[in-house]
Amino acid sequence: MRNLDHLKQDIPAGIVVFLVALPLCLGIAMASEAPLFAGVITGVIGGLIVSLLSGSQLSVSGPGNGITVIVAAAIHQLGSYEAFLCAVVIGGLFQLILGLARAGSLAGYFPNAVIQGMLAAIGLTIILKQIPHALGGMPHFENELAFLDFVPQHNTIGHILNAVMSLSPSALTISLVSISLLRFWDSRKVKSSVLSLVPGPLVVVFLGVLLNQLFHTQFPGMGLLAEDGHLVQLPRITGISSLLGELRSPNFAFFLSKEAWIVGITIAMICSIETLLSVESTDKMDPLKRVSNNNRELLAQGTGNILAGLLGGIPMTSVIVRSSANIYAGAKTRWSCFVHGLILLVAALAISDLLNMIPIASLAAVLIHVGSKLASPSIFRKVYREGLSQFAPFMFTIVAVIFTDLLKGVILGLVVGLGFVIKTSYYSAITVVRDKRDFLIRFSKDVTFVHKVKLKNVLRLLPNDTKVIIDATHAMFIDHDIYEMVKDFVEAAPRRNISVELRNMEHKRFHFIKPKARKVSDAIGSKTHTR
Repeated sequence: MRNLDHLKQDIPAGIVVFLVALPLCLGIAMASEAPLFAGVITGVIGGLIVSLLSGSQLSVSGPGNGITVIVAAAIHQLGSYEAFLCAVVIGGLFQLILGLARAGSLAGYFPNAVIQGMLAAIGLTIILKQIPHALGGMPHFENELAFLDFVPQHNTIGHILNAVMSLSPSALTISLVSISLLRFWDSRKVKSSVLSLVPGPLVVVFLGVLLNQLFHTQFPGMGLLAEDGHLVQLPRITGISSLLGELRSPNFAFFLSKEAWIVGITIAMICSIETLLSVESTDKMDPLKRVSNNNRELLAQGTGNILAGLLGGIPMTSVIVRSSANIYAGAKTRWSCFVHGLILLVAALAISDLLNMIPIASLAAVLIHVGSKLASPSIFRKVYREGLSQFAPFMFTIVAVIFTDLLKGVILGLVVGLGFVIKTSYYSAITVVRDKRDFLIRFSKDVTFVHKVKLKNVLRLLPNDTKVIIDATHAMFIDHDIYEMVKDFVEAAPRRNISVELRNMEHKRFHFIKPKARKVSDAIGSKTHTR
């Protein structure tokens, strides 16, 4: 195979992606309130299966940040993890339908302000949900997703306050040191040095293990313990039988459940959007400027999510963090992603004891750092400078996602964005120029029913005894309602001693069913009326 010619570059790149992916697979599973092993399962499937089916050469698939909010809420809503797995399978099936329906251009219909708002809201939500873990307080709390609730124990603010009251100095120390190190790792000084070859999240994980061991040996009683829920708890795999025993199966009794279908379709939509956006970004970074097959990517993601649901994994997407790491590490083909999945599988099977030494606070720090990038103040400033038409949908999406959920927030953001589009179109589609008793009404672009009110007011306020030219030269489409309004005006014009000239109004109506041919004059009256 021709792609195997690049193994010299792809194998080292795959190792780098593994080092980035391991802490993120564990951390995202934790943020999703799912078993930690579920994150590893999804990462392995993304590496070994989806990479071979993908429409992109360099995209890396695995647990995605954008789906954590949906997953955590859905597990609580459906009542069990097995019921949730059924929804994941449904989501995968729906993604297959999207791929077969050639819906790969779906992401293009989402305004950039709404997408940025969605990502910023995800970042803020991740930060808020990980603060209790970073503080080491009440590690076993039930992490409800409601931001506001009348019962303090069931809302975000209540969780944070409870964590402050019962914080662990050791966990807090590990979190603060880890976050500081991650920020330093993003500095120009590190990026321009040999240290940039080592992923920051991996350094943080190793540092967390070393600090915790130091607490155990030098400060007895301060070390974090697994039995208190402060350490990663992956199952110890000793063979095929124990591996099979750890895999969870979906409860297909929920396959006919309305709630499971709603969750499944929500997962499919969010995962598909995040995947398409990630693939688009990956193509822009690809040194060879290859163009991915988005429809094939949706089919690959659907297959991966079906397998993830069947084997007990959380939903997957194409993820930009791992994909960018893959590109920067020098990957040339899809085999780098395959290598990362293979190493991830070996690590889960062979070094689970070592992985179980990782403090939860370290993973929380990694996720808080990821969230801070998604919700960076620079993003808010950038969108603000772009004007109210961008900033309003951006902020509305953020607030709606935090106070409702991801899908509702995005839909509400789309509605606000559409409102600004309509407003802009409303004011710019029809212009009026006056020269004494002569008026020029120009359709500067397509005119639809949303412009009826403005056109009605313009025509109503025209003085009697004037000459009016209605020019549709620059309009590609004129709505039927506008035609009818112009027709009525033309018919009434002689009674007001108004001379009307129509320019280029013909053949600009769109019909789903082509009507019988008729003269334009039959629809809108004669071209010129003079009393």
